[in-house]
Amino acid sequence: MRRALVFAVSLPAPHRVIAIDGPAASGKSSVARQLARQLGFDYVNSGAMYRAVTWHLLQHGIDPGDGDAVARLLESSRIECDFTDGGFRIRIDGFDPAGHLHGDAVNEKISLVSSIPRVREILVEKMHAGAGDRDVVVEGRDIGSVVFPETPYKFYIDASPEVRLRRRVAQGQLDHVLARDQADSSRQVAPLVVAKDAHFIDSSDLSIEGVVDEIIGRLRAKGMIAN
Repeated sequence: MRRALVFAVSLPAPHRVIAIDGPAASGKSSVARQLARQLGFDYVNSGAMYRAVTWHLLQHGIDPGDGDAVARLLESSRIECDFTDGGFRIRIDGFDPAGHLHGDAVNEKISLVSSIPRVREILVEKMHAGAGDRDVVVEGRDIGSVVFPETPYKFYIDASPEVRLRRRVAQGQLDHVLARDQADSSRQVAPLVVAKDAHFIDSSDLSIEGVVDEIIGRLRAKGMIAN
């Protein structure tokens, strides 16, 4: 009798995505950065990507309310994303706009730009490509609900409007958090929502370290981190 040959196949381990969502000034960016450092994951700030695109559109005099004009410019622009020192960097036509992302004009228009379907398609594709070969912590407003709905590691961080407003003022940002909340929650494309299987954390009375500790505890409970 001929013996069947058995081959051992070594499959690559799946790359892990931790999704952290929440509104402006909830603390999600600081939490995501610190969590990524502690776990040795790479960090992706999706909001910075949308801000970079918003700045690019404004530099070219494109009305963010004109979705067709926005799509034409972006499809003719060279948008490059890569990782450097554990962070995700976006360059547009060879320029890194990191120093221009929090100006008043960008703050005013980012919610409108983020609601344009073609903008979201382009940037979601970039995020998927970036997470294809590495473990990442990705923060934003629709990461667990739309961008990476399949990840089992989803967290939604929020705080009271009063706390978030104080944080925004302390950051030197002038955009009003309630207006941002309304715009982001009511848009038709990928609105800000709590993913049904996300773990909700109220950061109003927690430090960054306290929120990170709670997330790590949940990741241990899910078996992602050894006890």
